[in-house]
Amino acid sequence: MKVTVSRSAHFNAAHRLYRKDWPDERNQAVFGKCSNPNFHGHNYELIVNVKGEIDPETGYVMDMKILKDIIAQEVEEPFDHKNLNLEVPDFADLNPTAENIAVVIWNRLRRRIENTMELEVVLYETPRNFVTYKGE
Repeated sequence: MKVTVSRSAHFNAAHRLYRKDWPDERNQAVFGKCSNPNFHGHNYELIVNVKGEIDPETGYVMDMKILKDIIAQEVEEPFDHKNLNLEVPDFADLNPTAENIAVVIWNRLRRRIENTMELEVVLYETPRNFVTYKGE
């Protein structure tokens, strides 16, 4: 029997959607106001879902305190109140779209969570815009 446990988290970050190899006109045409050269920010909401077997000794799929600490170390500390383009090395050459941010978060968490467990990341950029990534 598999059960999914979930933990939510929050971080605020600025970014600019653009490609360095495109002229400003093309970036503006594709990314619109999200390509503002002075950046813009979001209050991101994150939900991390971990699915696995219940440990018969502990009754846990995963200790939620451990999951909380992993999320703090891998997401909140490196991303919160940062300019993703300028301060987070993961985005030095990667456009920080919600899709790419979700994949980066998933990869950061995946290396810390046992491979026997399924991992899903849901990232809300706004209350109405969100992405889901399961490592597929």
